[in-house]
Amino acid sequence: MTILLISPTVDAQKRTNKGLMIPQLALYILEGLTPARFTVKVIEEEAETVDLDQNCDLVAISCMTANAPRAYQLCQAFKARGKTVILGGVHPTLLPDEALQHADVVVIGEAEGVWETLLTDFENKALKPTYHNPAPNLEKYVRKDFRKITQKRLFNIIPIMTTRGCPYNCDFCCVTNLFGSKIRHISVENVVRDIKESKAKVFIFLDDNIIGNPNYAKALFKAIKPLKIKWVGQASISILVGDDELIQLAAESGCQSLFLGIESVSVKQLQSMRKSFKEINDLKRAFKKINKMKILIHASIVFGFDDDTKEIFDETVQFLIDNKVSTVSFNVLTPYPGTRVYEQLKSENRLITTDWKFYDHNTVVFTPKHMTPIELQRGKTKARKQFYSRTSVLKRLLGNWFKPIVYLSMNLGHMKQVKVERQRLANLSTTLLAEPIIAPASVVKEPEAL
Repeated sequence: MTILLISPTVDAQKRTNKGLMIPQLALYILEGLTPARFTVKVIEEEAETVDLDQNCDLVAISCMTANAPRAYQLCQAFKARGKTVILGGVHPTLLPDEALQHADVVVIGEAEGVWETLLTDFENKALKPTYHNPAPNLEKYVRKDFRKITQKRLFNIIPIMTTRGCPYNCDFCCVTNLFGSKIRHISVENVVRDIKESKAKVFIFLDDNIIGNPNYAKALFKAIKPLKIKWVGQASISILVGDDELIQLAAESGCQSLFLGIESVSVKQLQSMRKSFKEINDLKRAFKKINKMKILIHASIVFGFDDDTKEIFDETVQFLIDNKVSTVSFNVLTPYPGTRVYEQLKSENRLITTDWKFYDHNTVVFTPKHMTPIELQRGKTKARKQFYSRTSVLKRLLGNWFKPIVYLSMNLGHMKQVKVERQRLANLSTTLLAEPIIAPASVVKEPEAL
């Protein structure tokens, strides 16, 4: 039997620049979990075309919210050809009833603990509508074909996962809904095995917070130090503030850059978040510590909180420049279904659209409290332009001189994207943000046939 594992693009007519594609891992874990009696083909639509008429017995599609409409299109097309279709991933986990309107089966949450059972049920023609294991055991080693992953990307960066779960449960985040509030670990031994079997030297840890459990993180960093690799990952700045040993070990193990979820530089907003750091001075101290260890900082900023006014854009950009932050992702608040923010905005009738393809971190899909939707979209675009201006890049270079080539190449890439962002603003100004298309969240629009 042949299984197709598919990760859809957001728009079938467009593709992401290969240099900006984040390495996939979920489908390759599924491939590793699949018994040898099955033949598996992994298809990332961002890198290759989906042949709807290829020979297969089972189709499994993993999607997030933004590419859920495209996933539903593929479901319809494959079902029309008599194929059994399974949906899994973030969006089907958050809205399983919606997903079941398009697929034969929905996997809720993680695939470990249910995938082999599902395949056996398929062979026995006894599939259930949903499969869910809320806390699967992660101790079993899952072999992955890392060679396939690197073939589809511009850079030879290998993705690794070490932990799942997040205790913070932020109002705007759905990670806790997906993986739970308890941090669970893949054994250090199995992480080291992944690194060795990949035969690579550059890695990205896909964990939402690689230092969520400091003791585990320290053991991990000590174990990978002898491997002499380079890596980037996402971490909680709140833990770094008070643990000098942790950041020292991270640097010694090969950490080149950390993605930090700053979210906001508004004092009022910081105090309302479910994080341990509440003051701007905590951020400044953490930045200095990280900088001292010669680790580049990639900050994530979110605009559109209810406390945000039109002054937040200039205030944020100035703070980031003053503190010599290496690079930044500027996002707009996205009310993903299943989060408290979504329920709040829905109850207040502030959602502009429930067309999921716009739920992408970059598009305003709700009415902010202290500005209009277009003012929020323009403010975010302007902030990106200001931060990645030549003047800003040169000012910040002084604080990132320990890795000048990497710093400049990363900023150059973002500078090129400024033009893309401005064109996106122009398009949205004449479509979504000009004429809001409000639809009840309970209504699921049928996708157009392929």
